[in-house]
Amino acid sequence: MQILFIGDIVGRPGRETIKNLLPDLQKEYKFDLVLANAENASGGRGLTKETAQELFAIGIDFLTMGNHVWDQKDIVKFIDDERRLIRPANYPKGVPGKGYGLVIRNGIKTGIINLSGRIFLTPLENPFTMVMQIVNILAAETPVIIVDFHAEATSEKVAMGWLLNGKVSAVLGTHTHVQTADARVLDNGTAYISDVGMTGPRDSVLGVKKEIVINGFLTQMPVRFEVASGINQINAVILDIDEKTGKTKSIVPVQRFCT
Repeated sequence: MQILFIGDIVGRPGRETIKNLLPDLQKEYKFDLVLANAENASGGRGLTKETAQELFAIGIDFLTMGNHVWDQKDIVKFIDDERRLIRPANYPKGVPGKGYGLVIRNGIKTGIINLSGRIFLTPLENPFTMVMQIVNILAAETPVIIVDFHAEATSEKVAMGWLLNGKVSAVLGTHTHVQTADARVLDNGTAYISDVGMTGPRDSVLGVKKEIVINGFLTQMPVRFEVASGINQINAVILDIDEKTGKTKSIVPVQRFCT
């Protein structure tokens, strides 16, 4: 099976980029499943119900989140009912939403897990001890399991990749908005990349107007982030997975541009 995972979608530019580029990618590769990280999809921070529905309508099958999951307050009104949306599993018990899910496309079940790192981010529950419990639950349903590890430190991401090597189909890093050059299939059949990258304005600082961020660094004064404009990019990875074994045959990074 072919799975497309789209890196962090930033605001309207990111959504418009998907509208423009996903149809051609779909024709070229005929994806069985399209996944995306949407924690920045609404105005650059968080996700509204309206934006989630827009993303589903343009061809994304399932959404993951990250540390900005609660930035749009109305998400608590729909995250429990939306089965195509998950947030990091290592939030404390009782928090709205779920940290993993199952999706069926073309008769194939795929398990998806969302985790948040703890280095340089809010220290949630330990993702390394929690993930194995979830993997065991999903493995009873399907061998195809994708992990979105939303984390800052590459050491933490690499360690997660090795922990889950041979136990899941892919460990895909998100959050830092810069696509890394280390995409590979580990020796036991798990695809890995430290960061899938960002879908949104290319000439920016992680999707934000560069002048605003530069001014913040120069003055050390608080600044209000605004999503940039101009040339847009899509960062993603294409996974070719044996649906019978869950082993990944290849992981191919994607970077394309549009105005």
